[in-house]
This record gives sequence, structure tokens and C-alpha cells, in this order.
Amino acid sequence: MKLFLKGTRCDTDKCAFQRRPVAPGMHSFRRGKLTDYGTHLREKQKVKAYYGVQERQFRQYFHRAERTKGNTGEALMALLELRLDNIVHRLGLATSRSQARQLIRHGHMTVNGRRVDIPSYLARPGDVISVKNHPKVVEMVQANLAENRAPVPEFLAVVPGAVPEGHVLRNPGVEDASIPVQVQLILEFCSK
Repeated sequence: MKLFLKGTRCDTDKCAFQRRPVAPGMHSFRRGKLTDYGTHLREKQKVKAYYGVQERQFRQYFHRAERTKGNTGEALMALLELRLDNIVHRLGLATSRSQARQLIRHGHMTVNGRRVDIPSYLARPGDVISVKNHPKVVEMVQANLAENRAPVPEFLAVVPGAVPEGHVLRNPGVEDASIPVQVQLILEFCSK
């Protein structure tokens, strides 16, 4: 599945994605059918790669989602969607999650007026995410906003202006996730 990890480059021919009828390698015909374990693992790895989290961090998100009331799958996806690097990317302030992580780590983003340099910071409804008023950074973010083709999800709102900012309106649901994912497979894998 194409995960669009390279930002706008994934829209070009350089990031072509085509499915071959056989697996790579000389002895591809020897590969068997994907097991249930393999299907579950692939779904979890897809989500980890998409959001850019490591195994330990993903486990912590899963345990936190287990402790919340309600559906564990919805809580897990909401936690991943509320990461600051994901929100900066989904608002269109950065072309990719890696660029969003770099903007945050270099101290160019603020949450409610306070500098935050932790990409895994979990935003809450009502938070205001804005760019520090540095001319080069604001110019880059303005260019990213102009270039952005993806629609902003319903749980976020962008306020364009001299210094762009975004608002977290509510907690995201499963329908707000940016990739199609079968959360039930991830839950079954992590519950073992």
C-alpha cells in the first residue's frame, strides 16, 4: 500500500507504486500464503511506518488506549492522530510527517503560545498550533499551505494569515484516520 511517506513527491512518477504478480526474488514461487499472524503484523507495521513511531512507543499508545473507556481501537487511532507531528502535517503546514518532525524539533512550532519541541506531544481539543514568527519559517509554511492538495480533516481547522495557525476542534474518530486501516487486526495482534 502506498503510504505517502515522502510528501508531495509521492504524487509524481518518481514514487511509482505497482504491484507485481509475484514476490521479489529468484525463488518467489516458494513463498506460501500469508498467515493470520502475518496479516496482523503487516497491518500493525503499516500503522507504525505511517505515523513514524517505534515499537516501544506504539506499545505505550496501545496500553494507554486499553485503559481508556470505550472502544480501544478508536482510542488508539485517536492517540496517533493527536500527535503534534501528525497534526502539523494534516494541517498542511508541512509536506510530510518527517518535515513536520523537523519543524517541531527545531523549535518552530508553538502550542497555545508555548514552544513545543517534542513531535509526540499529544494535542487536546481547543489547542492552537501556530508557527513561530520567523520570516524564513513562515515563508516555508506559507509555500507548503499553497502547495497542499489534501483536504484538512474535520477535527482540525486552519486559519491562514500572516502567521498560519491551526485549531484542534475535537477528538478524532476512526473515520478521521488518514489511511485505511483495520484496527481490529492490530488489536488482536497486540492483545496476544
